[in-house]
Amino acid sequence: MKVVKIYILLSVALLGLTGCSRVDDFHDDPNRPKSVDAENILPGIEVSAFSNIEAEAALASRQLTYINGVSSQQYYNWQRGSFGAYDNIKQVEKMVEEANKKGAKEYIALARFFRSYYYISLTETFGDIPYSEAIKTDIFYPKYDDQKSIYKNVLAELALANTELSNLNTVIRGDLIYNGDVLKWRKLINSYRLRILMDLSKKTDDPDLNVKQTFAGIINNPAQNPVMETVEESGQLPFYNVVNNRYPYFNSNDLQTAYYMEQSFVDKLRTSKDPRLFKMAEKKTSTVGTNPADPFSFYDGLYGSGDLGQNSTKASSGLASRINPRYFNDPINEPTLLMGYTELQFILAEAAVRGWISGNADTYYLKAINASMSFYKISPTDIAAYLAQPAIGLQPGKEIEMIMDQKHTAMFFNTGWQIFYDQRRTGFPKFNTDGPGILNNGKIPKRWMYPSSEITNNNANLNTAITKQYPGGDNINETMWLIK
Repeated sequence: MKVVKIYILLSVALLGLTGCSRVDDFHDDPNRPKSVDAENILPGIEVSAFSNIEAEAALASRQLTYINGVSSQQYYNWQRGSFGAYDNIKQVEKMVEEANKKGAKEYIALARFFRSYYYISLTETFGDIPYSEAIKTDIFYPKYDDQKSIYKNVLAELALANTELSNLNTVIRGDLIYNGDVLKWRKLINSYRLRILMDLSKKTDDPDLNVKQTFAGIINNPAQNPVMETVEESGQLPFYNVVNNRYPYFNSNDLQTAYYMEQSFVDKLRTSKDPRLFKMAEKKTSTVGTNPADPFSFYDGLYGSGDLGQNSTKASSGLASRINPRYFNDPINEPTLLMGYTELQFILAEAAVRGWISGNADTYYLKAINASMSFYKISPTDIAAYLAQPAIGLQPGKEIEMIMDQKHTAMFFNTGWQIFYDQRRTGFPKFNTDGPGILNNGKIPKRWMYPSSEITNNNANLNTAITKQYPGGDNINETMWLIK
């Protein structure tokens, strides 16, 4: 069974991660694995990379609210981030080491993708980060590389990964995402390249990056650069009703009792008669203000920047909707997405609006909405009724805003912090900061402060990086190169 296969693979992979005690140094156990094949390391890397369902991101992105205390994510008062992704990069390097022993080129190509993914997640969080010297065993104090060079190198790595995979006719053993299908991996990698290029939308005048030309080059050469073509080809990790393979918030008492829908998010879905609301939220328990003829009237939320006490009172009065119970009752629920086909279509719609490609923006935009509805298992009749509304189609002068607004809906409680980063880049959708509970002087943070461990372990290089980037110091409101 596939479930058993997943469990065994992850268990075997963990053997390669376990350290030895002092006693073990004096014994040679013939039953202890001396090394772990790349195919047994890959599953653990995939699970770590694709696990992108984060309540904190949903709070910061005005999709959910929290009432069991003041959430720093919801009220925009976070401080230091983590360099934990470097541990994941070390695992990727371990996979490369084992792949090189057997000439398994497919794992080396995938490693380029996973390395790139983790480095991008780090630089999106902080700004400049250790890159070229980050995991070299003979360098104890790695320098910080600037964001531009990181993005340039990552794009080159991703292009090379696609090329390397195109030259292989093999099945990738141990793959949990596409069951070893090389072509589908190429489609995800190239789609992810388009995301990275769109992240650079403020840098289209930089001749070293050639953002628009590179983006168009990928789209205009599908034979060399295939991208995802269906919802089924999305980069997603499904869950199973097996220990350690269940939906991450299954049986979460906190999610069941403390998380409610965000008011402005619910208002948006109610106004547009969006059937996805019924899949995301539970009806409020109070019937105050409801109309039996209007199913959307049974839903409401709590204001993201509102006062905690007022939000708690509204929730206890039954006037706000909890997140849909499936998120804490269903051990399988829905997959976690690293990047989905829906997101790709929104990226193509934005690229068309910006003039990077020649396709029709509205066509891509409607494909994206259809794909999102499919993900939420909305009936074709309800999809057609929703799309038939005149207010749904792209409107001149508001295209980017509408694309981001729909993208915000589609990425509800999934795909990590991507929608927050898209909002940071474009300014859309508008996240409310006018409530009395807001912190950080009413500002939406633009980054995280560097980890305190760097102050202790790599202070000189850290201070050089901070001085170079941020006139105001290591502050959550400073603007990184990427979004200037």
